[in-house]
Amino acid sequence: MDRRKKLLLFLGFMCTLKTCMPLCDNGMNKEGTRCVDVNECDETPGLCGSHAQCFNTIGSYYCQCQSGFLDINGNINFTAFDGQCKDENECNSDVEVCGRMADCINLIGSFRCICQFGYANTSSTRDCLDIDECEQAENRKEDICGSKGSCKNLDGSYSCKCAKGYTNYANERTPCSKVDCETFDASSVASQHYVGLADLLSTMRNSCMALSNPNTSHGNKADGDALLEILLTASETILSSVDVNTGEDLFGLLSTMENSIRLIGPQLRGNRTSMSSNETAVEIAVRKGRSPPTGPIHLRTENSALDTDWATATGTEAYPVSNPSTQNLSHPVILTLKHLQNKSEARYICAYWNDRGAWATDGCHQQTSNATHTVCGCAHLSSFAVLMAHYPVDQSFAIQLITKIGLILSLLCLSLCILTFKFCRSIHGTRTTIHLHLCICLFIADLIFLAGIFQTKSEGGCRFIAAMLHLFFLGVFAWMLLEGVQLYRMVVLVFNATIRPLYLFLFGYGAPLAIVTISAIIRPKGYGTEEHCWLSVKDGLIWSFYGPVCVIIFLNVFFFIVTVWKLGQKFSSLNPDLSKLNKLKAFTVTAIAQMCILGLMWIFGAFLFRKGSIVVEYIFTILNSLQGALVFIMHCLLCKQVREEYSNFFSWICASTQRHFDYSSANPSNSQSQGSRSGQNTGESHI
Repeated sequence: MDRRKKLLLFLGFMCTLKTCMPLCDNGMNKEGTRCVDVNECDETPGLCGSHAQCFNTIGSYYCQCQSGFLDINGNINFTAFDGQCKDENECNSDVEVCGRMADCINLIGSFRCICQFGYANTSSTRDCLDIDECEQAENRKEDICGSKGSCKNLDGSYSCKCAKGYTNYANERTPCSKVDCETFDASSVASQHYVGLADLLSTMRNSCMALSNPNTSHGNKADGDALLEILLTASETILSSVDVNTGEDLFGLLSTMENSIRLIGPQLRGNRTSMSSNETAVEIAVRKGRSPPTGPIHLRTENSALDTDWATATGTEAYPVSNPSTQNLSHPVILTLKHLQNKSEARYICAYWNDRGAWATDGCHQQTSNATHTVCGCAHLSSFAVLMAHYPVDQSFAIQLITKIGLILSLLCLSLCILTFKFCRSIHGTRTTIHLHLCICLFIADLIFLAGIFQTKSEGGCRFIAAMLHLFFLGVFAWMLLEGVQLYRMVVLVFNATIRPLYLFLFGYGAPLAIVTISAIIRPKGYGTEEHCWLSVKDGLIWSFYGPVCVIIFLNVFFFIVTVWKLGQKFSSLNPDLSKLNKLKAFTVTAIAQMCILGLMWIFGAFLFRKGSIVVEYIFTILNSLQGALVFIMHCLLCKQVREEYSNFFSWICASTQRHFDYSSANPSNSQSQGSRSGQNTGESHI
């Protein structure tokens, strides 16, 4: 009985345990008394990895790759523990995936089909069909073969057939352009002068004729690289066999080279071709296509470089011919040319060879220059060079000649003025003292200028010459100002118009000396330049001369106006009966003398800072170099007292000469008569 009770109790206990703790499989969770499936895809996002999709099942899950991806193990279904998706290269797995005449490009998870040139996908199918470019161009009214070319459609392309006299340089899809084979004339004057030029012209002419003949096969046409090599070989022969110095012949040679490059360039295989020989180096850039190229161009050889852009090089004409309108470019070309000879004292000029057979500079200007290279900017294309001049080009020979002749004449006239003002006692006074020292300063300045303005070899000597010119030219202006003041005092004050000589000397020599001393202390290197022994323009020292000059000119103009006005009042009051002719004469002489002596001619010098003022430069040079002669005319020849002194002096010289001549003439006759009488007496005695 007890055993039965114990067994029943044990069975009841075991039944209770089974009801409270049920067992569930993997992928299942206990919910109450039931086992429920676990959704692994929701509980763990990204469980299958990239480019894969997760699918839940009862008690489990599985993964599948997205379209365009494959499992690394080749399975369709997999789990995160035994698989992974990678990109499928459709272009490799199916070579016909894009159809005919198309290129397949693999993408991540996909692919793209691109039709080859001359084909397009115009339907729902994947096949690329041929484009009829000729029909399209006709519908769009485009002239893809040029005015003298006929278009023929090909499978995937088209070709242009050119009329006679036109060519597309063996590029079938290039518009036809006109070629002028007559430019290669083997009987020209230049071909007779240069050895080998006739053969070069003949070769280029044959190539040109073959290009312009539509019946010539491509096999009989020389390619561009071979023609370029022929051109360099011919130029080597020409330049080494004769001296290139005849203008007309040189123009013919340069024209041949230019026309040959125009013919050869479109036939070159590469976009950039460089070739050189002992005498010649060439670099050619070519762009081929239906549309004109854009962007910068930089060409370089050993001795030169060119910078421009494709728009300037091609112009507006039909491609591929280079710009034929080279006389007025839309943008200037920049040329860097190496100096074949390096000389520090030389000046370099940007020039080109014109059609008149001479070097010219119009349209070209120098941008920068150093000891080895010169950079030029030119608004046209031609044959360029840097010319070396052994003298300053800015100052022409005519100006130098006028300056030297004028200064020599001025020195002679100033010598006469100094002697006149020193020894002519009848005109001694304050004005004569001013005139004397003005002439002395001008004489010394002109003499130093004539002898030392170009003595730039010695730096110290050049600085001393520049300082002396600065001092004495300022002295000239200081004495001019004193003369203006004296004229003003003579007309306005009348009485007590004299100025003490000490004050004259202090201002006439002291003021210029003070300016030169201060300038030399502040900027000693400003005295002397590479071209002249004068004040430097670069550092502004030149204004230590032009500043005082401008002030003196303005003051002298003021004194001149007041003097003329006062003179007018005095003529009308003191000489009421003076005729109009005498008034006019007095005013004219006074005005000319005042204007010349006070130095208004130097106002032209202020405009010489601007380049290209040739007329102003000539006026200033003539007036300034003849200033001594003008001083002599105004103060000596036009002065009545001085003319009287000259007359008395020459009369005295003539009288002394006449008395000496009369005395010499009288002595021989007396001797002769005395001898005759002596002879007679002797004869009588002898008898």
